[in-house]
Order: sequence, then C-alpha cells, then structure tokens
Amino acid sequence: MLELIHVAKKYESPEDKQGLSVLKDITLKVESGRSLVIVGPSGSGKSTLLNIMGALDYPTGGQVLFNGQDLAALGEMELAGVRNKQIGFVFQLHHLLPQCTVLENVMVPTLADKKRPSMKEIRDRAIHLLQRVGLKEFLLYRPGELSGGQRQRVAVVRALINRPKLLLADEPTGSLDRDSSENIADLLVELNRSEKVTLVVVTHSLSLAERMGQIMELSDGLLKDRSRP
Repeated sequence: MLELIHVAKKYESPEDKQGLSVLKDITLKVESGRSLVIVGPSGSGKSTLLNIMGALDYPTGGQVLFNGQDLAALGEMELAGVRNKQIGFVFQLHHLLPQCTVLENVMVPTLADKKRPSMKEIRDRAIHLLQRVGLKEFLLYRPGELSGGQRQRVAVVRALINRPKLLLADEPTGSLDRDSSENIADLLVELNRSEKVTLVVVTHSLSLAERMGQIMELSDGLLKDRSRP
C-alpha cells in the first residue's frame, strides 16, 4: 500500500549552510488494511512525515511509493487526484466550512471528481456514514452548533466519503476532552476494520497509540518500531 524508501527531509536555513534535517533515512512499509501509529516528542517531525506520506509535502531525499507508484513521478494534477480520491486526511483542527451544513461538509470532497457517482449515491453514502458515527440528527446543523467531538466525527466521515485506500490522521484527538477522545479512538479503530481502510495516525495519546496494530517512534529524525522488544 505505502512504502517509504530512505526518505529524508531537510529545511534550508540562511543562517546555517547545513540546514535542519528533520527526517533521516526513513524506510517503512505499511500493508493494506493495517493500522500504524507514529509517536514521538513535539517537533520531532511526525506531522512532516505524515504530510510526505499523503503527498502534501515532498521529501528532499528518497522515494514514496503508493500502490507501487512513485509519487514524485506524478504531475500536480495527478497528485491532486490521488489526494482527493485515494487518501483521506483528518487533522487536529477539523477545518470544516462554517457556512455549510454537516451533510454539505461531508460531500464537499466529491465535487472535484468529474467521474463521481450520482449526487443521490453520494448523499446516501454521506448520510449512512453520519448515521454510523451517531450524527443522524445533525445533518442540517452547522459546525458552530456542534461540540468539538462531533465536529471531529464529521471530519472523519468527510475523509471517508470518497472511499480512500489510506486514511492519515494527525493528532485527531489532540484538542478533545477525554470522553470525546475515546469516542474518536473507537471510531478510527472500527472504521479501519469495517471500511478496510489503511490507517496511519500521529498522536501524543498513549491510549490511542495502544489501539493501533503497530507503534513506531520518531526521534532524532529516525523511526524505530516500538511494537518489538
């Protein structure tokens, strides 16, 4: 599904000719349908690594293969199609459109796809997913009328509307209270199983990390498998 081969990321600095190396020689394979969590201290590059996985950022060295295809070989339009159709993103801040209803927010990612199913099929899937996450009664609400946990559930559903093969979640419980965090953790685990979507999560939450199939730690630019002794 996803393979990183000797991936590195360096930021140039006018004050330091050597620059800042955030990621160093990251090699990783994520199999289809699996769940993986990346933990590590703040500033260690976890979000940078996740953005590179999702083609939102580019490595300065190495390769990122998605279903065997080198993302660096794709043009911007092709990359946009991969990001829209095959990869779902969930961020710490939900980034919902305040002027749109819950249902409209979930359907927004489908608008960029000229080959999308009928609007009835899209609407039916959106409603079905919202029902599954306990938001059946909130379809016509706007984000400002929801709790933080409810807004994050909408964001998760929005990420799934195009049936992505890979779901990337960056601190999905970071701004939530304990009960809401547990609900989101339960939701991600359940969707990983029922939707067969490959899940990669970046988090500081140990309780969420322990729910994932594999735990990796990013420190000093290097990735270590914590699932093994």
